[in-house]
Order: sequence, then structure tokens, then C-alpha cells
Amino acid sequence: MRLGFFDGDPSKQAYGNLGPKDVCTASNQELAREAARQGIVLLKNKPGSLPLSAKAIKSLAVIGPNANATKTMLGNYEGTPCKITSPLQGLTALVPTSYASGCDNVQCISAQLDDAKNVASSADATVLVVGASLAIEAESLDRVNIFLPGQQQLLVTEIAKVSKGPVILVIMSGGGMDVSFAKTNNKISSILWVGYPGEAGGAAIADVIFGFHNPSGRLPMTWYPQSYVDKVPMTNMNMRPDPKTGYPGRSYRFYKGKTVFPFGDGISYSTMEHELVKAPQLVSVPLAEDHVCRSLECKSLDVADEHCQNLSFDVHLRVKNTGKMSGSHTVFLFFSPPDVHNAPQKHLVGFEKVFLAGKSEGFVRFKVDVCKDLSVVDELGNRKVVLGQHWLHVGDLKHPLGVRI
Repeated sequence: MRLGFFDGDPSKQAYGNLGPKDVCTASNQELAREAARQGIVLLKNKPGSLPLSAKAIKSLAVIGPNANATKTMLGNYEGTPCKITSPLQGLTALVPTSYASGCDNVQCISAQLDDAKNVASSADATVLVVGASLAIEAESLDRVNIFLPGQQQLLVTEIAKVSKGPVILVIMSGGGMDVSFAKTNNKISSILWVGYPGEAGGAAIADVIFGFHNPSGRLPMTWYPQSYVDKVPMTNMNMRPDPKTGYPGRSYRFYKGKTVFPFGDGISYSTMEHELVKAPQLVSVPLAEDHVCRSLECKSLDVADEHCQNLSFDVHLRVKNTGKMSGSHTVFLFFSPPDVHNAPQKHLVGFEKVFLAGKSEGFVRFKVDVCKDLSVVDELGNRKVVLGQHWLHVGDLKHPLGVRI
């Protein structure tokens, strides 16, 4: 619809004459690479690990069932790409590599450790590309657990033991994985989640690993431990926890238990600092003189036009890149309402992405609509504005916000 195909003769519209000449252009291939770069999430990075130096690395071990993946990177509902650059191809374009699959496929029924160990033990650094494929997660095909499939964990652990340089774990999957073992393993210096990164995924992975792109992706979902999956039936989609049954709830909004990585997690090669420049500490909701809540102690107000019009405020933040490397940074604005109506522990109000050169700063602004952005749904499904003390969150910053009549 936005392309104008419902606005009359397509050939007379802006995009109505696209054809084969427009496929596989250099700009479109670069767009695929940039989209993949922006989607890569850096979840762990020990000091001195990433980015690697293409000049310093004389030999790179590339190991894993997805290390030479091609069609796997396209995921579901894919088109036919012009070409596909695997992780191995992307990395080999930058430095000399040695390759061992370590597994016949992602199911990894039996890890092939000997060749993989030999490759890793003699390399300056090791990149392990593991995870899933449509063979184990797709439409009408659910994973039986959220561990790395088969003996992939064994492969990763054994390779990490013998590697003499940094070990970078790259996870290719559509959903979260319980990789707690890798998160706590000091021999595994970095963890990247790349999703299914598309036709240029291998080049994008290499760009991030060797510092030609500063990662800025954030996790779009909570990564739960396997113990959560064991406890929660797949068919129970209730968001709120139920203390009577021990049901822990779902998502960052309601689940308070242990996570492998939380929603929105993601770091970069730069350190970003937030400073609150402008935000109110009190918002007053206008009510008619005869409104029932003027004579009763109400915990919340119905979201209604008469007191919601033009009820908004601005939040301004200064964001500083204290590192030397330029990069993008996504700023999340959350709020936590008072504990009534089984409200979520926090809720995403909005997010903005800002590009900052090294050692520079910029400003981010949010427009917050009180009735739209700070309301909750009560036990009967009605949307309410909760009265009392709210909290706004940005990174480690917390700002009190009172809402009253």
C-alpha cells in the first residue's frame, strides 16, 4: 500500500517500473550488508577480545556447523538472493583462515573434535559459528529445547579449551538459546547473536568481528534458561505470573526470574553514558469537578478523551560516546507504574537510535503521551492511568514521576 500499488496504474507510480535491472545493484547489495550489520547483537566481550585486528591476525580458525552456512542465513519467507556470502567467506576475505565444520549439520549428533581442535590450537584466534537452522526451527517445527542442538555445546567447550587466542562464539538462530555455559566460560571471550542475517550475513559478521562496524543491535526478546522452558507449557500464553500455580509469567514486562540475556541487551565497542536533561517530576490529570475520583480515593483513572487530550510531556537526554570508536546507540525509555492492577514491572515507552562519533555527544528526545504510553490494562481488560509514583528508566538512570489528579 505504501508503495502506491493501489493508487491506479502501477507504471505511473514511483515504484511501478522496478524490474530485473534494479535487482542485485551495488547499492542494494550494500543495503543487505548494512541491514545485517545493524542486526548483529554483541552479548559478551572481554577486554582485549573484539574487535580483532586484521593486521595482527595471521591465522584464524573458523569452526562450527554454521561456519560455512549459506541458505541457512536466509531464514523463512526468503527470496532468491543474488549471491550468498557465508561467514567463512566473509572472514577469509580479510585474513587467512583454516576451517573445520566440527559437526555434519546443526543437529550435531556426533561432534568431530579432532580436526577442529587441531585447527583451533594453532590459530591466533577462533570463531565458532553455531546455532540452529530451518531443520530444527521453522513453521510447524518447534525446537524440543533451547540448548545448542546435539553436541554443539561439547564442541564449543572443547575448542575453547585448546584455543590459544580469543574465542568468539557466533550464534545463528531465530530465537533465544540457553548458552549460560558460554556466558560464564572465561575461555570464551565474546558472544555474538546474528539471527538469520541474510545474503550478506557472512560479510557483516566479518565487519563486526574486525571492527569495520561498531555493533549496535539489541535483543528483541528475553533469552530464558532451559529451566524456564521446562516449567512453562508452550500453550500457556498468559503474560502475568500466577503465584497459585507457580507460573512465572512471560516477557521482560512480567517475568522476574533468572535470564540468560534480558530483552534489549546488547553492547558495543564504545561506552555510552546517559544524562537526563529534561523530564517532569509531576503530571496532573485534569478532571471535571463532578468526577467521582474527586471525592473517592481512586487508584487509577479510565483512559478517556475528556482528560487525555494534550496530556503529554517531553523527556530530553544527553548521550555521550566516551570511547574512541564511532557508532550507533539505541536509547530505550522504560516506565515502571505503581503496583496495582497486576501492572507490569516495567514497560517500553519508546526507543531512538543516535549515531555518535568517538568522544562526542548528542541529544535524544521522547514525547510521552500519558494516557497512551503510561497506561496499563486492569484485571477486566480496561485501560487505566494509574495514580501515584511512577519511574522512568533509561539505562542505569531512574527518574521519579508522580501522576495525580
